[in-house]
Amino acid sequence: MATKILVIGACGQIGSELTAKLRELHGAEAVIASDIREGDKEMMEAGPFEVLDATDADAVEDICAHYEVTDVYLMAAMLSATAEKYPSKAWNLNMDSLFNVLDLGKEGKIEKIFWPSSIAVFGPTTPKDNTPQKTVMEPSTVYGISKQTGERWCEYYHNKYGVDVRSIRYPGLISWKTMPGGGTTDYAIEIFHDAINKGEYTCFLKEDTALPMMYMDDAIKATVDIMHVPGNKIKDRSSYNLSAMSFTPQQIAQEIKKHISEFEIAYEPDFRQSIADSWPASINDKEAREDWGWEHRFDLENMVKEMIAHLPKKSYF
Repeated sequence: MATKILVIGACGQIGSELTAKLRELHGAEAVIASDIREGDKEMMEAGPFEVLDATDADAVEDICAHYEVTDVYLMAAMLSATAEKYPSKAWNLNMDSLFNVLDLGKEGKIEKIFWPSSIAVFGPTTPKDNTPQKTVMEPSTVYGISKQTGERWCEYYHNKYGVDVRSIRYPGLISWKTMPGGGTTDYAIEIFHDAINKGEYTCFLKEDTALPMMYMDDAIKATVDIMHVPGNKIKDRSSYNLSAMSFTPQQIAQEIKKHISEFEIAYEPDFRQSIADSWPASINDKEAREDWGWEHRFDLENMVKEMIAHLPKKSYF
């Protein structure tokens, strides 16, 4: 049976770039994009698109049946900072959408599922440096609680029903193609827009707050890679740690100053600081590297060069 892919949440920060990459690999007609709202002109014209509420089980099943979908990438979620403002809405979206897709896998109506987890599954009691794959998890945010719960359900559905579900724990993701999506690590995108357009930036985290980060190209590569390896290579069915770089606001500001010498940064920590404080400073991802050959390509220096080279072409101010 030919691979037919449904991306749920295709208009989001990750979903938009993932959809484009999957269409490049599999052909435009083989990848159905979907979201709660219509996408931009480029998204709508590039291939099939369906307006879809990820929490509507019947609607998700109908689209999978209509297009004979084999693989689902469930990218719809309410992110960390936004979820703290709307806890029950975040829980319902993040959990109901996952059950809808897992149940289709259980019933044999789809073959393979990708579901993203996050470093938000870790909490204040987790070892902060070089955080291992298996460790203490006591998340203190709605987003983290939903992701940790989702990991347990993914593992359960695989062990109990044989569902082929695969997952990675994304660190903070940085891209020039899309605007920030309501995450605590989004300062690392905002800082470039303000540096280029204003020459200054006020950061909502303290200068020495180290967090794991990744350039979007690497995140998309990891997502595609884990879905394309044979199932016997996937030894952890909860979610894999994933790492590329770790830095503080002060360190990224210093790297930006190498390209924009007049750039200045100030710090006014807000409620997102307590979220960041509960997360790891760096991640150990040796299992992903050993099990399915994960390798990152971008470090801080290369990522900053890429962002500054591309952003002037797509300014939002």
